[in-house]
Amino acid sequence: MEIKVNTFDGLTNTELYQVLRLRSEVFVVEQDCVYQDMDNKDQKALHVLGIKEGQVVAYTRIFKPGDYFKNASIGRVVVAKDQRQYGYGKMIMEASLSTIEESFPDTAIEISAQSYLIKFYTELGFERFGDDYLEDGIPHVRMLKK
Repeated sequence: MEIKVNTFDGLTNTELYQVLRLRSEVFVVEQDCVYQDMDNKDQKALHVLGIKEGQVVAYTRIFKPGDYFKNASIGRVVVAKDQRQYGYGKMIMEASLSTIEESFPDTAIEISAQSYLIKFYTELGFERFGDDYLEDGIPHVRMLKK
């Protein structure tokens, strides 16, 4: 899997379409969660794309401190269902962490994690804080990596 990082304006039409389709396939259809994915925040984000054979199969978006949370943040972490057995989730997160380190050095990273993924994010150095909460009907927890 090849990793590409770009601003919103730097995405090609095809990349943007593939990102939005992947997010919809997983967050709306697979997770059976009706919500407005296109939230007018993509324009502020850095987009980390995992591309395999010309298709976006993994993705995150990154925000600088103050754009989403007080700290830098990573969101919309997603891997295509048929690609999850290859460790692409860990790869896209490691690329995202490196991007934050390069782009916004010496900042903590805050995420809103789906609760069933706490172990995954803990293995990447995040620590849980605060109470569980529902976001679009799905249990989440805030996590921080210092």
